[in-house]
Amino acid sequence: MWRGLWTLAAQAARGPRRLCTRRSSGAAAPGSGATIFALSSGQGRCGIAVIRTSGPSSGHALRILTAARDLPPARHASLRLLSDPRSGEPLDRALVLWFPGPRSFTGEDCVEFHVHGGPAVVSGVLQALGSVPGLRPAEAGEFTRRAFANGKLNLTEVEGLADLIHAETEAQRRQALRQLDGELGHLCRGWAETLTKRTSKYGHWRWPWVHIYEMPGAGRDSAQGHT
Repeated sequence: MWRGLWTLAAQAARGPRRLCTRRSSGAAAPGSGATIFALSSGQGRCGIAVIRTSGPSSGHALRILTAARDLPPARHASLRLLSDPRSGEPLDRALVLWFPGPRSFTGEDCVEFHVHGGPAVVSGVLQALGSVPGLRPAEAGEFTRRAFANGKLNLTEVEGLADLIHAETEAQRRQALRQLDGELGHLCRGWAETLTKRTSKYGHWRWPWVHIYEMPGAGRDSAQGHT
C-alpha cells in the first residue's frame, strides 16, 4: 500500500503521467457486450449462496431463468422460481435482485440470485446461466475490474475492498473499511494537488524524499503482496 502512496506523490511531483498500464487478460473489456456471471459468496455448503451477473444481457438472463415477461422492481428482493432454460426443470426458489446500470456495483446492468447454498443448486444455476447466449463465466476479479473501469471504484478503493475481504482482525477490518470509503484516496489527492502546485511554482524543484523513493529497493518490503 505504501509503495503506491510514494508512487502517486513522486509522479505528481514530476508532472502528469500515466499511473499504470493495464494489461489485457484476454477477457472482453467492459462495455464490449460481454455479460459475466460467477458465484460471489464463496465455495462450500451454506444456507444462502449469491450468484451475480454483470453486463447488458443480465436482464435477459433473469427473464430466461424466471420465465417472466417483466423484470422485478429495481433494487427490491423478489421471490422467483428458477428453471433450466434448456429443459424447463425447476432449479430452486430464490430471491432475485435487479440492479439496472449505472446504479450498480459495476456500473452495468447486474442481477443477483440468492439461492440455497447446496452444491447441486449452485451448480445447476451456474450451468443454466452458461447456457444463455451472451453470458460467460467471469475471470477472477473481473467484477471489481469493471467497477474500476466504469468509475465506480478508484485504485485505493479497489485495494481497500481486497483488504476488507481478507481482513482477519478488527484493526484490519476498520482500516480496510476506511480505505474503501475513500479516506486514503482523499489523502492522496491532497498530496498530489500540493505537489503539483509546488512544482508549477518552482519548475523542476523536487522534494528530497522523492530521491529517497527512487533509490534501488526503496519501499520493496512494504510492497510485498500488493500487485
